[in-house]
Amino acid sequence: MARQQLEVLNALDLAKTQLYHFTAIIIAGMGFFTDAYDLFCISLVTKLLGRIYYAIPSSPTPGTLPPNVSSAVTGVAFCGTLSGQLFFGWLGDKMGRKKVYGMTLMIMVICSLASGLSFGNTSKGVMATLCFFRFWLGFGIGGDYPLSATIMSEYANKKTRGAFIAAVFAMQGFGILSGGIVTLIISAAFKNRFKAPPYSVDHLGSTVSQADYVWRIILMFGAIPAALTYYWRMKMPETARYTALVAKNAKQAAQDMSKVLQVEIEAEQEKVEKISLNDTNKFGLLSREFARRHGLHLLGTTTTWFVLDIAFYSQNLFQKDIFSAVGWIPKAATMNALQEVYKIARAQTLIALCGTVPGYWFTVALIDIIGRFKIQMMGFFMMTVFMLGLAIPYHHWTTPGNHIGFVVMYGLTFFFANFGPNSTTFIVPAEIFPARLRSTCHGISAAAGKAGAIVGSFGFLYAAQNQDKTKTDRGYPPGIGIRNSLFVLAGCNLLGLVFTLLVPESKGKSLEEMSGENDGEEEEVGGPQSKTVPV
Repeated sequence: MARQQLEVLNALDLAKTQLYHFTAIIIAGMGFFTDAYDLFCISLVTKLLGRIYYAIPSSPTPGTLPPNVSSAVTGVAFCGTLSGQLFFGWLGDKMGRKKVYGMTLMIMVICSLASGLSFGNTSKGVMATLCFFRFWLGFGIGGDYPLSATIMSEYANKKTRGAFIAAVFAMQGFGILSGGIVTLIISAAFKNRFKAPPYSVDHLGSTVSQADYVWRIILMFGAIPAALTYYWRMKMPETARYTALVAKNAKQAAQDMSKVLQVEIEAEQEKVEKISLNDTNKFGLLSREFARRHGLHLLGTTTTWFVLDIAFYSQNLFQKDIFSAVGWIPKAATMNALQEVYKIARAQTLIALCGTVPGYWFTVALIDIIGRFKIQMMGFFMMTVFMLGLAIPYHHWTTPGNHIGFVVMYGLTFFFANFGPNSTTFIVPAEIFPARLRSTCHGISAAAGKAGAIVGSFGFLYAAQNQDKTKTDRGYPPGIGIRNSLFVLAGCNLLGLVFTLLVPESKGKSLEEMSGENDGEEEEVGGPQSKTVPV
């Protein structure tokens, strides 16, 4: 027989949607807004960095970042994010969610500003300092993943928990959109103020000296939303589930949630101590008992997030090359440096507006109706279908007159990524593991995702290159081409579909029901006396 739920946790599970829920969504969501802005805005300015720091005046094409520099600038934040997810995920279970939450935000603010102030007398010096600060920016961003998801899941009621966690994650869509809009505004302002000829007319004059301010302002802007929410993060009380089930302080948990919910809640210290003494609530992450209870769950959350992020991040990072291939962005030599930034940002903003943002909010609206499992299965399936729809008739899409159809199909893969596994892989790990390991397991799952993002971002910079050696970007060896890359990504989505079968459905269930933290007692056959379940 399942043990009776603590009153404070039951009050949270059954609470009606009220102001504190929306306050928590905004406080946690603004961190994700900043995360997405910082991670994706770099792809908008890499072409500009190449023109400024790696220009060859005698070349018929503008300067581009060498492959090793491009890989480092693009992917180093993901390496930091992976490290931060593991470290702060573990720390969130050891020190508490609230204590660690402010640390991650301050790292993000400081390193966003420092990225824009990257210094050096040579191109190598500027890129090295940029990579250094972006690694630590990623480290702070990494901590936001497990902590935001865990805090929101532990604050939410069980009826609308999925929508609340999804709403936090959906702020990522607005972060990507804002990255495009900020870049459009800044590049347009500089473009109109400092006129320059196309590269084909004047190799050196096409990149005005003031262009160096553009990428710096774009990167530094990410500090603003994070700084604005720091005070409110510090005012949030620790979650009741951490305070009661991990810190074992029932009185503090009852006091905190009495203020939040504005109801009287009894402090049940004896019941908390009884729960903590039970062997089912003592096993660690590396124990056999964890492997028996949650091993397949952790395998499911890590593998699905890994293959999803290979597809998701590689699309974002080489989408400017896709837009060039289908004619949305003119040849680089026909534009000046700031025109190129503007047109890349315009294309990404359109995709974010039409495909990325709507997908997130479809998840928010429907996740507690349809369920996590069905949305994730549907998302992986539809991403596979649309990527094959792009890849098989790829030559058709790249012929004049068919470019809009290609972009629509490409946008639909983003829609079903976000109304699908990109949202659910973030939500489910925050719901199915015990409170004392919840942040750690979410961090491990998220780190697996970022490992996939590293594969996507580093690998596809090379893989998406043309198979014809004469048509590759400067410094890159021939790759498998965009068409074959899309086939590989479709295969990743198909693997995600298979591994989703390992992930349980958590719709409408309490966190303790999913994690088994209340399954400490069962009724003996033939009598009412209860006993401790053997481990």
